Amino acid sequence: MTNFVGPSVLLATSFASAQDAPTLAGAPVTATTTVSASNATPAGAARPAGDPFGMIWMLIPFVVIMVLVSFMGQRREKKKRNQLMSSIKKHDSVQTAGGIIGAVVEIKDDTIILKIDENSNVRMTFAKSSIVQVLGSGSESQGIRS
Repeated sequence: MTNFVGPSVLLATSFASAQDAPTLAGAPVTATTTVSASNATPAGAARPAGDPFGMIWMLIPFVVIMVLVSFMGQRREKKKRNQLMSSIKKHDSVQTAGGIIGAVVEIKDDTIILKIDENSNVRMTFAKSSIVQVLGSGSESQGIRS
């Protein structure tokens, strides 16, 4: 990363570096004065930050907040899902993840049996986790399926 350096600084540093060249063997050593680059910078010039980790320390609280919001959202969704699973009872009309709509005939620990067609008495077994929503409950579902 390069910073913009004004022309006066470039001239001062180039002359200083030419004068600060290593001496040759046997050449007389002369005393020279050099202009410091920090003294020659204009008032509006940008300087590099003193602490390279300062931006990281500012970023950490934002990351922590994002993680907390994410966990809270997941917890809320899990609570809502558990409430849906516990509210399912016999004769409810439900929709599965595959889009199949049927009336609940039997509920077991991790499976559920749905009656898909009233006329031919078609029943299918699904995993309880495949239930997406409850469309109607009890007598309402009988009216939907008729």
